[in-house]
Amino acid sequence: MTLSKLAIGIILSTAGLSACQGDIGQKSSSNFARAWCISGGPIYTAIDESPRVEAVAIRKGLITYKGPDNGDWCKNHAGSDAKIIDLDNAAAYPGFTDAHGHLIGIGLREMTLNLEGTTSIGDLQKKLAAVVADTPIGETIYGRGWIETHWPEKRFPSREDLDAVTTEHAVILERADGHASVVNSFTLKEANITVETKDPFGGAINRGADGEATGMLIDNAAGLVQSLMPGLTKSRKREAYIKGAELYAARGWANIHSMSVDPADISMLNSLARDGNLKIRVYNSLDLLPSRGTQTMSNMANMQGLENALVTTRAIKLYADGALGSRGAALLAPYSDDEKNSGLMLLKEDQAKSIFDAALRNGTQVNTHAIGDRANRMVLDWYEAAFNRVPKAQWAEKTPRWRIEHSQIIEPDDIPRFDELGVIPSMQPSHAIGDLHFAPDRLGKDRLAGAYAWRALIDSGAIIAGGSDAPVEVGDPRIEFYAATQRKDIEGFSNEDWNIEQRVTPQEALKMFTIWPAYAAFEEDKTGSIEVGKKADISIFETDLMTASGDDILTSKPVMTMVDGRLAYDGR
Repeated sequence: MTLSKLAIGIILSTAGLSACQGDIGQKSSSNFARAWCISGGPIYTAIDESPRVEAVAIRKGLITYKGPDNGDWCKNHAGSDAKIIDLDNAAAYPGFTDAHGHLIGIGLREMTLNLEGTTSIGDLQKKLAAVVADTPIGETIYGRGWIETHWPEKRFPSREDLDAVTTEHAVILERADGHASVVNSFTLKEANITVETKDPFGGAINRGADGEATGMLIDNAAGLVQSLMPGLTKSRKREAYIKGAELYAARGWANIHSMSVDPADISMLNSLARDGNLKIRVYNSLDLLPSRGTQTMSNMANMQGLENALVTTRAIKLYADGALGSRGAALLAPYSDDEKNSGLMLLKEDQAKSIFDAALRNGTQVNTHAIGDRANRMVLDWYEAAFNRVPKAQWAEKTPRWRIEHSQIIEPDDIPRFDELGVIPSMQPSHAIGDLHFAPDRLGKDRLAGAYAWRALIDSGAIIAGGSDAPVEVGDPRIEFYAATQRKDIEGFSNEDWNIEQRVTPQEALKMFTIWPAYAAFEEDKTGSIEVGKKADISIFETDLMTASGDDILTSKPVMTMVDGRLAYDGR
């Protein structure tokens, strides 16, 4: 996504705010949920039949009342000791869920060279030079967040661009989408990448006319420099998880479906939650490499047994293809701006078959990254084959709720298959308002009919689990809500290529970030809507997002985030 001054202002308005320490920050032994009574502004339930109420009562972490603001509702349903939250015309919603983010990456973004908002190759060099000045010779410099599609140079950065800043450090700068990195000559030499080095499966070493590596490593080719990456210690991981959760609570998120989680981190996450250091709910989708699939699948039952009130682990994450921006998304026809390239498949069906079969039998949810139309079709085919291969009597769940993460470019004939198969498209609206600045060049006009097709998917019967893909994108619920309902970039720009008819209604957008992610995580009976008996997860914003438009959505201040009846963030 291209960051304007407005977007930068949005980030700064919340990034520096710390989560409330008076409630959820305490040790779990003394961290009891308070009783609350909320009224004084619109309260949206995410339920179509009763979309709005005047008052909500909460006790022992559960919603005990929703309804009119009259009589003794507060005392009767929350108790005489309840604390009053007067919305003062702010608006309350079920706790917002980011159905696709990378929690550790969100935290690490705050701790490393953050290249979000980089405006040109010169700007990239300037930011790199500032870090080089403070880094001992020989050490690796890692950063993430650049996107070249709006740069005046209209090209990827190269090793020569980085060499102009330093030839005495290994430099690895990851593109925002996480599917490409640019490295300098020092790094190429240390990793022994030469003209003879072959592309790994699912990866590409971009080369010049002379056969030499340009410095751009696409998808699995980035693994060739993995040994040079800075070490990620347990203490650094712990700090990243805490920072990421605090930042998310301050932005109004109550829950994240955390993708590509290292299985070794689950005990740490559970410990952080038990000690009160994890501010929000976390639904883990484990990074499952086919090479270690059998071991991880055999341990999934144990992972689920470790869950606690805030942390759930019952899903795995696979990668079918790369990303559109780096031309790694697998397409049915070549790229319009690179006619010799149709993208990369990162997964083979033979690798996935045993994983799929085991997942159906033990109740593990399968979430597979697919961006291109070829990748989406193949994943739908593979899912369907698994559903037919394993008798339903052996399924641990009647509705497996397998997901395709991103579902960005879909051949229109494949759109109805999501509902027919019960597959959930997990989509990030902000991708559309950023990618559509370059997607017409990558795809051509005709293929845009199935791009970011929220309206068509919903109309076909599918539900969409809405997310952000942070740290690929900013990770702000206001930007996601805006993108879903406006389908314009954050400067207000749109044109005929953006297929404005694919936007959704405010009620549908609300469900994309509340009740539908709850369903996508098997938690719709516990969270996702404001109903009596459900967990008290509440997000409060200064502006009524359901009636606002344009900048009023983007600049609405997060006021409060409540998780399990405890304050994860209080910006009052």
